[in-house]
Amino acid sequence: MSVAEALDGNGGMTAAVAAAAQTAYVPSGRARAELDEWAAVLRRLTIPHRQAVELARTAERCGTSLPDELLASGAVSEQELYRQIAIKLGLSFRQSLVPRELRIDINDALALLKSGRSCLLQAIGAEGRVTYVASPKPVDCSRMRRLLRESPALAERISISPPSEVRRALVEIAKPRLKEAARDGLFTREPRFSARLVANGWQGAMLGGIAVGLPVAFALSPSHTLLALHCCATFFFLQCVAIRLAAAFARIRRHRVTAAGVDPAKLPIYSILVALRDEAEILPDLLSALGRISWPRARLEVKFICEDDDRRTIDALRALGLRPWAEIIEVPRGMPATKPNALTYALPLTRGEFIAIYDAEDRPHPLQLFEAWKRFNEEDESLACLQAPLDIGNGAAGILPRMFALEYAALFRRFLPYLASRRLFLPLGGTSNHFRRAALEEVGAWDPYNVTEDADLGVRLARYGYRTGVIFSPTGEDAPERPGVWLRQRTRWLKGWMQTWLVHMRNPVELAYELGFRSFIAVQILLAGLLLSSLFHPILLATGLGLTAKAFAGGGLSAPQFFLFAVDAFNLVLGYGAFLLLGWRASPPGARRGFWKVMLFTPVYWMMMSVAAWRAAVHLYARPHHWEKTPHARRRAVVGPTAAKGSYSPRKPGPSPMIFGSSVPMRAVSRPA
Repeated sequence: MSVAEALDGNGGMTAAVAAAAQTAYVPSGRARAELDEWAAVLRRLTIPHRQAVELARTAERCGTSLPDELLASGAVSEQELYRQIAIKLGLSFRQSLVPRELRIDINDALALLKSGRSCLLQAIGAEGRVTYVASPKPVDCSRMRRLLRESPALAERISISPPSEVRRALVEIAKPRLKEAARDGLFTREPRFSARLVANGWQGAMLGGIAVGLPVAFALSPSHTLLALHCCATFFFLQCVAIRLAAAFARIRRHRVTAAGVDPAKLPIYSILVALRDEAEILPDLLSALGRISWPRARLEVKFICEDDDRRTIDALRALGLRPWAEIIEVPRGMPATKPNALTYALPLTRGEFIAIYDAEDRPHPLQLFEAWKRFNEEDESLACLQAPLDIGNGAAGILPRMFALEYAALFRRFLPYLASRRLFLPLGGTSNHFRRAALEEVGAWDPYNVTEDADLGVRLARYGYRTGVIFSPTGEDAPERPGVWLRQRTRWLKGWMQTWLVHMRNPVELAYELGFRSFIAVQILLAGLLLSSLFHPILLATGLGLTAKAFAGGGLSAPQFFLFAVDAFNLVLGYGAFLLLGWRASPPGARRGFWKVMLFTPVYWMMMSVAAWRAAVHLYARPHHWEKTPHARRRAVVGPTAAKGSYSPRKPGPSPMIFGSSVPMRAVSRPA
């Protein structure tokens, strides 16, 4: 029927169209059964018939239940729904719980938190009266009715509480075990993989020998010492240059993401973890970005992880009115104040078969979870982790964020896909990682003492025989715009890479055996090579400039000096050239305009990285586990050509259209601002 045929002469709908519209809201099958089952509850909640039918059909399509979709859509609050469930079952409603009244073992509390199963919890009140508390899943209500029919006397002793209140009480009971497991779990289970100790005996002796030997060598024979350092630097520079050139010219196959033909009922529970610290200002942007993710909300859980003394962020989250599938997890003090500690603490409180990690400033592509799930589903269980690319959205804000954007394009658009295609060790980015939960738990999750937990976890996964791959649905984020912020962030990254190299090189023979020769070499190039190149760069640059000045001053160069000058020029030209070529090849066409500015600033940028590397070395000695926080501000519009043009950076304030009917915004009231 055409549009013209559908409208009558007065601009209204014809009888045929009106009848079709009415039929569209006549449910059938399982949806009708659910509507009948929950009819009285729907009436008391004053849910319109049309909305109820839509939610029932969504539940049928997604393999969930009508009450699940009522909660996920924000049509009712958890308190309202469970109050009505209590009335439906003929039981009392208990709005809050006192954790000390529950009689449950810590291990059982942890198991319940992880599984999300319904059960009766025994509670003993102040007067010693034994009662039971339950927060049944909607599908378990019929079983509870049978229990009450068989034992009517139980009705006086059972009360219904909202699931969030039961979880809060269970978390309080399990807190000592969660805290201990997060802080000491990896160190107790696999001390060889923990960065709690910075270096072992032979590493300490080696580092001490270098710290003492180098000044002595320079004092005794400066020319020979300088030559030896140049040879060492040249070796690592060449390794880094070679792998960058290989990645620059490699053929990268990208896959187009589509959700066509997906059966939402087959999708698993997906858990999203977001570690936050002093992020109250950026929360509206974060919720808006997460609200765009396409995944059935009844099969999604989002955990906002905050240290319990960060009241400003916690209070701001609560004020925003989160959906029931989003939860705030408070990490107790007295633990390493690091992101990996927060993630490890929260992991046992999740139920997802797959885990995604995001940062506060991230803007993930709506289909990113779907692409990751599809890849996991297509490959065997040796694929443990997938890294999504990170696109910088504020490249036009200055030369510093533009250099950052170039680095990220090179890393995520070419370098990591190249490594993944050859099944080599992959140094993960700190965000937009997607894990198989089983593999993540097997390797011990994150090391709370490593301040670059992503690189460490990449090595550990490889040592356990797992693979890491890449996907292509990007995550948008912003780069630091101020040099001080950039320096602190880069210092933390490089310090963590030093920690990671020291941890995994405690037994080099064992590392080579577990990784295989090719990945062992990749670890040396990507960790030791990058670090030593950054540390040696000022020496090469200073020597080259000094010899150039001497030659122009008319003093001439001796044969050894000319050799050093040639080595410096060779290293610097190849090093800068490979860095720029890889960035050029990885950048979209719009980001290449004004590339001469990037070329001119590259020596300065590399010197900044060297400053960060030396600062990281000092921090590794003085404060190895200190986490230098990167502050984030609300995103602002950037006008003009950007180094990240073509990257994913949504502009609309509200969620984009979803592919699944139960995909809705993050906030319980209206759309996120």
